[in-house]
Amino acid sequence: MAFRLRRLLFGPPRDIQDPNIFRHISLIAFLAWVGLGADGLSSSSYGPEEAFKALGDAHYLAPALALATAFTVFIISYAYSRIIEHFPFGGGGYVVATKLLGPRFGVVSGCALLVDYVLTVTTSIASGADACFSFFPPEWQPFKLPVEFVVISLLTLMNLRGVKESVTTLMPIFLTFLLTHAILIFGVMATHATDFPEVAGEVNRGLSAGVAMLGWGGILALFMRAYSMGAGTYTGIEAVSNGLQIMREPKVATAKRTMIYMAVSLAVTAGGITLGYLLVHASPVEGKTMNAVLTQRFVGNFHLGAIPLGRWFYVLTLASETALLFVAAQTGFIDGPRVMANMATDSWLPHRFAQLSNRLTMKDGVLLISAASVATLVYTRGQIGILVLMYSINVFLTFSLSESSMVRYWLRSRRRDPKWKQHISIHVIGLCLCISILIVNVYEKFGEGGWVTLAVTAAVIALCFQIRRHYARVRSKLRNLDEILGALPNVESITPPPLRPNEATAVLLVGGYTGLGVHALLTIQRVFPKQFKNFIFASVGVIDSATFKGVEEVEVVRRQTEESLKEYVETAHRLGLAATYRMAVGTETVAEAETLCIEIAREFPRSVFFAGMLVFEEVKWFQRMLHNETAYQLQRRLQFAGLNAMVLPVRVLENPKAAA
Repeated sequence: MAFRLRRLLFGPPRDIQDPNIFRHISLIAFLAWVGLGADGLSSSSYGPEEAFKALGDAHYLAPALALATAFTVFIISYAYSRIIEHFPFGGGGYVVATKLLGPRFGVVSGCALLVDYVLTVTTSIASGADACFSFFPPEWQPFKLPVEFVVISLLTLMNLRGVKESVTTLMPIFLTFLLTHAILIFGVMATHATDFPEVAGEVNRGLSAGVAMLGWGGILALFMRAYSMGAGTYTGIEAVSNGLQIMREPKVATAKRTMIYMAVSLAVTAGGITLGYLLVHASPVEGKTMNAVLTQRFVGNFHLGAIPLGRWFYVLTLASETALLFVAAQTGFIDGPRVMANMATDSWLPHRFAQLSNRLTMKDGVLLISAASVATLVYTRGQIGILVLMYSINVFLTFSLSESSMVRYWLRSRRRDPKWKQHISIHVIGLCLCISILIVNVYEKFGEGGWVTLAVTAAVIALCFQIRRHYARVRSKLRNLDEILGALPNVESITPPPLRPNEATAVLLVGGYTGLGVHALLTIQRVFPKQFKNFIFASVGVIDSATFKGVEEVEVVRRQTEESLKEYVETAHRLGLAATYRMAVGTETVAEAETLCIEIAREFPRSVFFAGMLVFEEVKWFQRMLHNETAYQLQRRLQFAGLNAMVLPVRVLENPKAAA
């Protein structure tokens, strides 16, 4: 029953060796726009509102603010399109900063992105819940937080099933939002077209009065503050470059098309809503969002006969806005685990975050994003004001590092590329815009909650450095075992003894060809002298997020795994042992290894299975998280299947001869 329930909730395992699997799980540009563009598009629900409110009574600056918003969207989007061209395997800001500025800057960008994606989920869910509960009586407010938890749980479940499934499920919400807001924006423009001369006059008179009162410097300062307060509008633009791996081939062309969809839709929506505020003379109303005020003034009391179409459109528009805010959390669930996987591959995070489930999802990353989002909601009690304050700082830290990286790249390339000035200009403009917004946001929001974001990001960065330092120490000590390889007998040719399937057989589960695997082989011979007549080297070629890029990469993993196993067999032959190898390719090491071992046991009935495991002198609480206990998990499964399995402790000592 448990198995059937799990299969019902998460779906059946996917076959990575199916040549069509990548087409089944990848996204065309339109679906990528739905999955990754919802975050940016939904920010039009609160970004323009924050910017317009920051203008105060200086509404005459709204046209300039709308133009600046659209211009910034296009600049950042175009800059990230160029990043996609230079980094076609994804990774976004983390990979860009790592490759062009160095690992230390890369980890800062990556950690900022991680915190940002957690806040993407939290802010989107909290905003959606606020909009949803505005339809209900005040006494229902205590139920808001539990509803937010339920929504996060549902999104977690959908993403554990697969990215494409979650996107197609949420697509109707996205399309409804686009339709209703297109009608709203262009409808406001059309119905107020005759007011344009009057509004233009008000803008001109207001600007003249503002300059006379504040001076051009004061006007510029007021404008920059409002422009920076709307920084939440631009969050989500980087999502495409981070999620390039889920794009349909050709990935770069698909991603660039997705960026165009995202840029145009966000620029038109955010800029159009800002102008709409000005045209209808919208002002804040207690208990309502500015978008609700704009929609209400657009529809008025419009009826078609006895049908209250205006009321229906008002409810549908706000409902789609609410639902899209929930959908926007999807970006955090798609890109957050991918950033974690890239950082785990570089040993900044536990390696388990690079592993794929049998549904080809990054399960551990999805679960961590979910848990961190729940914790953030509990800490802030779902107060959107605090969350928005925390939200926009980190994304512009990443933007600034990415643009700095590309500026440095083109400065270094100026001698070999005659068009470097043309290429660098867009990144210089983007860098100036991003740094300006970042500085103003930190200055304005530091005391109001921005310090929490900076403190959490700094703590995550410090944790990443500790994790990487631990892995570096372990790798350094394991390299000492490789000296064993040089001490092996150098025999040019030897006829190995034949395999005898009915004799005692030692099956060694190994990874790549290293001194660690040879150490295990020598240990078995020392502990069980002349006991085993056959030696079988078994290995699972693991497909993780770093290698899951196409059918060709799966074949590369298969070939590398087979080459390593052949080296082990050759080493055994040099020692005069009868040996062969068996292998499998999959995403879940333990499950694939269990199946492989059972198949070997059928062929060699008297098999004993050996798996090596690192043993630390001082057991610490974090070691189980940093080093998955594959050997113990596999031993339990094999013993339950009636097979003999042993775990070989591998003491990592400074002296490799002592370890041998």
